[in-house]
Amino acid sequence: MALAFTLLRGKPAFYSVQFRVNVDGREEMGNDGVVAVEKALSLLDCFKPGAESQSLATLSQASGMHKTTVYRLMNSLERMGYVVRAQSGNYSLGHRVLYLGKLYEQSFHLSTVVEPALHALAALTKESASYYVHDNGQRLCLFRAEPSEGLRETRLAGTMLPLDDTAISQVIRFWGLGEPIYDKPPALPLFTAGARDVHTAAFAVPVFGAGDKFMAALTLSGPASRLSVAHESGELDRPQLDAAADLSRKLGASVALCENVYGT
Repeated sequence: MALAFTLLRGKPAFYSVQFRVNVDGREEMGNDGVVAVEKALSLLDCFKPGAESQSLATLSQASGMHKTTVYRLMNSLERMGYVVRAQSGNYSLGHRVLYLGKLYEQSFHLSTVVEPALHALAALTKESASYYVHDNGQRLCLFRAEPSEGLRETRLAGTMLPLDDTAISQVIRFWGLGEPIYDKPPALPLFTAGARDVHTAAFAVPVFGAGDKFMAALTLSGPASRLSVAHESGELDRPQLDAAADLSRKLGASVALCENVYGT
C-alpha cells in the first residue's frame, strides 16, 4: 500500500510536489508533480531559432498556460540554471541547457538510435526497414534491417541509388530538398509499386530531428504483390508512422511537429 503526502521541502507552497512512498521506502512522484515537470519542459520547447529571447506574455501565448503558471515555472527553471532572465524581463536558455547539449553530443551516435528502431519495425511488420538520407544528389541507404523470415528485397546498407519516382525519393525530394512535387504535404505514408523495379514496392515517411529539420526517409520495402495488399488494407500505416514519430522525437524533433505530421 502506498501513502501519498505533500512535501514542501522548505519551498513556497506553489512548489510543493506530491510523492507516493511505497512500503519499501521508495518515493514515486504523484500525478501533480509529473504534470508540473511536463509543463516546465514544454516551456523550454518554446525557445526556437529566431525566438531565443521571450517575454512572459509570449511564453504564455506559445504554451497556452496562464501567465502566473509560466512565471512560477520559469522561476524554478531560472534557479536551476535552465533559463536566465534579463533586466528587460525576457527569458533565454541558460547554461544547464548548453551543458546537457554538449553532454548529449559527446554520447550520441546515430546508429544507436536508428538501428534499434529499424530492427523493431522490421520484426513487427515482417518487411525490410531502411533509413535513407540525401547524399550528393542521390539517396543513400544508411541503415537497414531485414525481417527474420519471409520473402524480402535484400539490399545492403551503404547502397547508393538515384533520386527517382519511388516513395523513398519523393520523401527526400519534397521534405528534404523542397521540390514542389506536391501542392501540399501528402497523406503518409507515401506508397509506390514498380517505380524502380516492377517486382518491388515501398512505403516511406519523413524523419525529422533537432529544430524540426528533415533528417531522412524511413521506409518499408518488399515484394510489390504483398505490399500492394498492405497498402489497400492500411495495416502497415500506423506501425510505420509510430516508428517515425518515436525516432523523430529521439532525434530532437518537437512534440508539436510529431503530432502534426504523424498524428501521435
